[in-house]
Amino acid sequence: MDQTSPLQDLNDRSREIFRRVVETYLETGEPVGSRTLTRTLSEKLSAATIRNVMQDLEYMGLLDSPHVSAGRLPSQQGLRLFVDGMMEVDTVSAHDRAAIDGTLGNDDPDTGVLLDRVSTALSAITRGASLVLMPKHEAQVRHIEFVSLGPDRALVVLVFADGHVENRLFTPPVGQTPSSMREAGNFLNAMAEGKTLSELRGHIGREIAARRQELDVLAAELVQSGLALWDAESHDPRLIVRGRANLLDQEAADLDRIRVLFDDLERKRDIVEFLELAEKGDGVRIFIGSENKLFSLSGSALVVSPYMNADRKIVGAVGVIGPTRLNYGRIVPIVDYTAQLVGRVLSGRKG
Repeated sequence: MDQTSPLQDLNDRSREIFRRVVETYLETGEPVGSRTLTRTLSEKLSAATIRNVMQDLEYMGLLDSPHVSAGRLPSQQGLRLFVDGMMEVDTVSAHDRAAIDGTLGNDDPDTGVLLDRVSTALSAITRGASLVLMPKHEAQVRHIEFVSLGPDRALVVLVFADGHVENRLFTPPVGQTPSSMREAGNFLNAMAEGKTLSELRGHIGREIAARRQELDVLAAELVQSGLALWDAESHDPRLIVRGRANLLDQEAADLDRIRVLFDDLERKRDIVEFLELAEKGDGVRIFIGSENKLFSLSGSALVVSPYMNADRKIVGAVGVIGPTRLNYGRIVPIVDYTAQLVGRVLSGRKG
């Protein structure tokens, strides 16, 4: 569908009235009335003439009227038309640029700490909630170990060739023994040499089936449950969400929607899967309302951009989420600048 085609149907007067309605709404969050526009339009028009144009824009699906006597708001289609065809994108101010640059100024070896600072700064600058998707850890696995912490608690530890260590608590299959845990670890370590975790996952099922006779049943269950845990939960630590409280400040009058959005933000795996889809596109992308199925119930907008590593491969994303009346012209370049800066910094790291 050609989303910009309605612009061709607007004459100069309709185009300016539409632009003024959207810009005023984005600034105030309130419906815009014809009397307000009489004071801001370049062409002197009566309130009645403006109302007629606004009715035509509403008929085209570009404006909505929340109440009979109230002014007009841009519809989702109208916001999309404005963002794609009429929005003037600002440059990143020196103040905002310095705030973002400052998060990456020191040489902290922990990428998670660095990106946490980026996320915090991004939410503060934009007054929205920020989302930062960390890179997947793709170093080769050096060692895997299962550690019993009690009858119903165990730890699976992964040590990577670059020195990175991750661990997870989980509930092991019933009947596990120190012997079966050692056997499970030995089985995985024999396969792990030279493989990344994602490559290792692809071999596990086939190897268990091929070597079923030599692998203890308990050890096989442990291998499957331990690595399934990594597969199911490995997304969560990759997502950093900061600035939820900013959403309350912006939309205090619509707490039901904000509560829904908060619930969405807690479902981190769903967000990660969505951001991974966004990673497939190049540059900044804007999702408004129901265009973003994950946040459609809360009527939110998401501005997101992927970032790349030294090999020009997309490895993560940064974004800002908030009400649909985000200041898109300001936030789009901030998100774009942040993503490019993160990519440059991480490209200079080993992992």
